[in-house]
Amino acid sequence: MEKVKVGIVGGTGYTGIELLRILINHPGIELVAITSRANDGTAVADYFPSLRGKTDLKFTVPTLENLRECELVFFATPSGIAMKMVPELVENGIRVIDLAADFRIKDQEVWEHWYAMDHACPDYLAESVYGLPEVRRDAIKGADLVANPGCYPTAVQLGLLPLVESGVIDPSNIITDAKSGVSGAGRNPMTRTLLGEASESFQAYAASGHRHWAEITQEINIAARNEVNITFVPHLVPMTRGIFVTQYCDLTDSSTDVQKIFEERYANEPFVDVMPFGSHPDTKTVRGSNLCRIALQKQEHSNKLIVLSVIDNLVKGASGQAVQNMNIMLGLPEEQGLDIIPLMV
Repeated sequence: MEKVKVGIVGGTGYTGIELLRILINHPGIELVAITSRANDGTAVADYFPSLRGKTDLKFTVPTLENLRECELVFFATPSGIAMKMVPELVENGIRVIDLAADFRIKDQEVWEHWYAMDHACPDYLAESVYGLPEVRRDAIKGADLVANPGCYPTAVQLGLLPLVESGVIDPSNIITDAKSGVSGAGRNPMTRTLLGEASESFQAYAASGHRHWAEITQEINIAARNEVNITFVPHLVPMTRGIFVTQYCDLTDSSTDVQKIFEERYANEPFVDVMPFGSHPDTKTVRGSNLCRIALQKQEHSNKLIVLSVIDNLVKGASGQAVQNMNIMLGLPEEQGLDIIPLMV
């Protein structure tokens, strides 16, 4: 079987190297292009020594000519970059998966409010498919443009979907407490992610409003077929990778078998692990993998359901999910290239 040719735009960040790590060993594809304006002509293996002996590719500039050989292109770039190239690529028959936020939010005004820039191709907002496979697998199959979900929104939605779809919680009061390792901020240096700042510290940020809130509420409202009120507060923790989300929901009926609801909802999902009731997942059990582990808790004195979900922000929260979407789009086995055992140490 002939391999599918793919490329990566923006290959020098954390999501870029994760894509490289996964795709180089993927049996169904051939990586034929990777771009970086600042590193044009540099050998990928020189930039990322972990890939020595694994690839002969060199970085090139992101132009249609350099990507024309590709059937599918990933954008592992900051928000605001992909939207400038997507129309040209799609019109030339090249399918796109954007790992940034350019096409996640359907309402142009909402997107421009949260990302503080004009959208370069708003017509494509309606055409894009939001790439959470556990919800939109059928639409992803035929999509030319997939908006890969954000890391926080992935962990949050997977923890809430069975509840809002079945209508067993009060949608007016959901509290989402989310924590991420520093790699979620990207590879460009910033003060708060320096070792001397982040180490031995723990901090909330954007508590009065984070841009991922708009993405989360858009998708959860659709799943709930109702307006859902979510309070979302992210935190930075002193670890490299991983997301831990704790969500507090009010059950409308305390006798509801929520464990059964979760187990049935995710029974056929290869990358969602519903743990036994009362379990405590941790980020190390998903580190380096495309898994989301979920556990449910309920304290005796309360009707409050506690949902715990963990993912690796760079894999299921970004590059791994992008490859999962690619597999679906190309008709490849969904787990191909993603059967990665987590790194416990």
